[in-house]
Amino acid sequence: MKYRKLGNCGSSVSVIGFGSWLTIGGTVDVKTGNSLIRTAFDNGINFFDTADVYSSGESEKFLGKTLSAFRRRDLFIASKCYWPMSDNINDKGLSRKHIFESVHESLRNLKTDYIDLYQCHRYDNDTPVEETCRAFNSLIEQGKILYWGVSEWTKANIAEAVNICGKLNLHKPVSNQPQYSLLYRDIEYNGVMDYCEKKGIGQVVWSPLAQGVLTGKYNNVKKAGKDTRLGHEKYNLFVKNLQKVII
Repeated sequence: MKYRKLGNCGSSVSVIGFGSWLTIGGTVDVKTGNSLIRTAFDNGINFFDTADVYSSGESEKFLGKTLSAFRRRDLFIASKCYWPMSDNINDKGLSRKHIFESVHESLRNLKTDYIDLYQCHRYDNDTPVEETCRAFNSLIEQGKILYWGVSEWTKANIAEAVNICGKLNLHKPVSNQPQYSLLYRDIEYNGVMDYCEKKGIGQVVWSPLAQGVLTGKYNNVKKAGKDTRLGHEKYNLFVKNLQKVII
């Protein structure tokens, strides 16, 4: 396994990360899930990524239970917050209140004292970016998270946060998590990749195989069974859109 620094920070992560959207705690059974995590770890993967909204918290809980068998120092655990977790008016977004409540829930679910990388799952138009930056800085100073990052933010969004952190001497984001694959290359064209490279912000991409489309498994649409992501009516929105690109 190869390892790289996460942006300009001092920590190294495996070049292949273990994601948990739509799988761990969701469509994958317990035995298979445990086997996948163990296989990943045994092959050098130290980066395990999840989010509070994945399977309504069940993905975090699954990882927390299984990863507790490993030494914490051997793991680099990432999670995210932003999406609504209930009907409560404040249980969403990137306000200081929601970030603090979300990270504490994630810590309980993951059975850990700290989260290595905590990410803004999307940009929040309803919360001042300074409030979000200060909240993440506070969590780092408290030792509840070690680094923070963003996901699916535009170049302007990221630059705003970086500039505020620089002006106020706050911890800056170290990573961005965009969708990126041979079929989806927006960050190459919209300035995100170039800006992040200049600012030392790493890319933690999701769906690098276009949810399986680039493996060739969906070349014959008629053979996509209900046990595949394309054949699953609840989870196939993204993969259907990407699959249309190559047929």
